[in-house]
Amino acid sequence: MSDTGPVKSEDTPFEGGPMDGRVLPVLLGPTGHPPKHYRIPVPDADGGPPTVLVYRRVPRGQGKRLGLQQGWKYEYDPEGKPSGIRWPWSKPDSKPDATPGGKPENPDE
Repeated sequence: MSDTGPVKSEDTPFEGGPMDGRVLPVLLGPTGHPPKHYRIPVPDADGGPPTVLVYRRVPRGQGKRLGLQQGWKYEYDPEGKPSGIRWPWSKPDSKPDATPGGKPENPDE
């Protein structure tokens, strides 16, 4: 197998939630960007299931001269829902609406 060289990472700041103000090295993907969502499992003190903190990647800002993006940062997402495009072949939500198919609550309407 061929050597791919060192794995690249980028120091990425975190804003909001328990990780506010911390900067962690995050591995970059094949496109040179960090992942869109960063999940951090936090173990439960009582031995229960771990709590998962979800952070969403957002642009850090723009430069003054050319207006180029200066990098990425992560913002806390308390709901932990992935945002973005919903493709027709995507899996359905785990919690469907109470009324299937967008039908009104009252069938006589």
